[in-house]
Amino acid sequence: MKKHNFSAGPCILPQEVLLKASEAVQDFNGSGLSLIEMSHRSKEFVEVIENARALALEILDLEDKGYKALFLTGGASMEFIRVAYNLLETKAGYLNTGTWSNNAIKEAKLFGEVVEVASSKEEGFNHIPKMFGVPNDLDYLHITSNNTIYGTQMKTFPKVNIPLVCDMSSDIFSRQLDFSQFDLIYAGAQKNMGPSGTQLVIIKEDILGKVTRKIPSILDYQIQIAKESMFNTPAVFPVYTTMLNLEWLKGLGGISVIEELNNKKAQLLYSEIDLNPVFKGYAKEEDRSTMNATFTLTDEKLKDTFDAMWKEAGVSGINGHRSIGGYRASMYNAMSLESVGVLVDVMSEMERKA
Repeated sequence: MKKHNFSAGPCILPQEVLLKASEAVQDFNGSGLSLIEMSHRSKEFVEVIENARALALEILDLEDKGYKALFLTGGASMEFIRVAYNLLETKAGYLNTGTWSNNAIKEAKLFGEVVEVASSKEEGFNHIPKMFGVPNDLDYLHITSNNTIYGTQMKTFPKVNIPLVCDMSSDIFSRQLDFSQFDLIYAGAQKNMGPSGTQLVIIKEDILGKVTRKIPSILDYQIQIAKESMFNTPAVFPVYTTMLNLEWLKGLGGISVIEELNNKKAQLLYSEIDLNPVFKGYAKEEDRSTMNATFTLTDEKLKDTFDAMWKEAGVSGINGHRSIGGYRASMYNAMSLESVGVLVDVMSEMERKA
């Protein structure tokens, strides 16, 4: 039976990407060596990581605009530390919209003063709070564009006169934006880009070199840029698979094409949530995420029946995060409209049985 993978991460990837990646593990491009046993300094892999970095900038329309792309290790959680290490001299601003921004705030407090410019914590992070009067004396403003756990997504972004840093781990490459409004973007690969083990960092070089502290080499963005993501051994397989995924996206026609599909998927599922009395959405309607739809049952007595039904239909990975419960359907780029339709059919059948 075909599985319909709604996992929040590690997430679904296109079948053609999985096939090419698995072939490379056996024999990379006819070299007689597996991708994961050849030198990361070899000509073959250097071409891979250079291509991956170039594709990221191309797809985000950031070529020749002063940005560098890096593939690093440690996940987005490492960037919570690295951002503050490189940019926080005295005081930084953070928009608190969920677990991951809350974790980023915790790490930043090790390096300087942190101002929470707004927070939706008191309401269970079910919406994006409004920001009023962001101070101009901040070293940077940090935001999280999409909140995987709570199912909220920023639809507009603040216009500020300070560097704007964005954690895009769960919605990068999913919708058209003016990416040049951000001075630093980072994203763990495992949400919408590739397998776990690497993260993409897009950084405008002119924001670096402003702090007075000494930065350990591996945490220094300037050194990572100079070493072209090769300061230490990169995560070879995740970088290669991410490159394949970016090639797949480019071949489809880029972000404009995938955004149209993503909107159709989200509209289909949210329409069912809103019209079906058995379910209710978690996030406020105006801030709902296109990537992660969160919802609950209106009657928890139906849980066992519903769980059995979606599992029998081949649906996988829709259990909600342990912090809020309920259900979460993650509809990343590689998720098909057909798979969303299968889940919607199960939900409709649940209404008939209730």
